[in-house]
Amino acid sequence: MTWQNPRILLVLLLVFLCGATAGALTMRLGGMSYGRSGPRYWTQGGKEISLERFRRELSLDDEQAKQMEIVLNDFVMYYQTLQEQMNEVRSNGKSRIMQILRDDQRKKFEKMLSDLQTKQVR
Repeated sequence: MTWQNPRILLVLLLVFLCGATAGALTMRLGGMSYGRSGPRYWTQGGKEISLERFRRELSLDDEQAKQMEIVLNDFVMYYQTLQEQMNEVRSNGKSRIMQILRDDQRKKFEKMLSDLQTKQVR
């Protein structure tokens, strides 16, 4: 068998994809919650607070404030899009893992996820 064999390449690809999915799920459930504690100006409600703070502390004129608002709006939209994509990847990964497991393993897996989420909240 050589590396050019389609079966070997397919198996390697599947192993890589399963590893990437498991890694993404582990990052999500293992305490790496970057999205939850992101900068305040990336949330819609925090944008106005940040814009006013920038305006005040940087002494922005009206034109600069308008441009700053456009940039902040772009960041909010980009951040929300990324967050939605991450949620979809996590959900897909969990569904695929659940399909692999037997019923007893699914229960243990759900408990593991629940335990990880409990640790994350603390």
